[in-house]
Amino acid sequence: MTFPRSGDGQGLSRRAAFCVLAPLILAACVTNEPPPPPPPMPRVAPAHAVRYGAVTDGDFSIPAVDPEQLKPRYVRQLVRNPTDQPPGTLVVDPHNRFLYLVRENGMALRYGVGVGRAGLEFSGSADVGYKRSWPSWRPTDAMIAREPEKYRPWRNGMAGGTDNPLGARALYLFKNGEDTLYRIHGTNEPWSIGEAVSSGCIRMMNQDIIDLYGRVPDGAKVLVLPG
Repeated sequence: MTFPRSGDGQGLSRRAAFCVLAPLILAACVTNEPPPPPPPMPRVAPAHAVRYGAVTDGDFSIPAVDPEQLKPRYVRQLVRNPTDQPPGTLVVDPHNRFLYLVRENGMALRYGVGVGRAGLEFSGSADVGYKRSWPSWRPTDAMIAREPEKYRPWRNGMAGGTDNPLGARALYLFKNGEDTLYRIHGTNEPWSIGEAVSSGCIRMMNQDIIDLYGRVPDGAKVLVLPG
């Protein structure tokens, strides 16, 4: 008969303890990576962003607006009418950078706009004298005198197109039958929506001015609030 040698019981206990502790020791040596963060939420809801995709309009192609340039506050949306104007009226709120097309049932379509720099803006009432698709453009004499290097090259005018600063559409504002020289028009600089950067006109993203153009007839009333 073989008897265990002195100390074998202690060795078995150590081996058993090692078998129990080894997985815990190994687990402690493994770095637990935190789960990856969830993808960032889009700045603009997809249902709104799709309105600013690429558009083919006649002979011209309008690029999609970069989603990073879309500001949720300024995307086109239906809201409660905050004005006291009747349906069919265009109301421009330069302070908040909004244009409202008043609708029936107390609602309004709200668009984001860029407005004129201080001292160049228009305010008061006017009418849409006429509308143009892919309008030509000529800087006013005042614009040429104010910034000759920028505007003199175009003193004879620029044909309509994607490089034209009036964009895809323009509404020409008249007061008492006379051209005010102010326009509501598109822009090829969508980043400028919500800013005061223009020479006085009201600018909109091309996708928005195309939408507005189809809803507003010649002669529509326009009210531009004080900035």
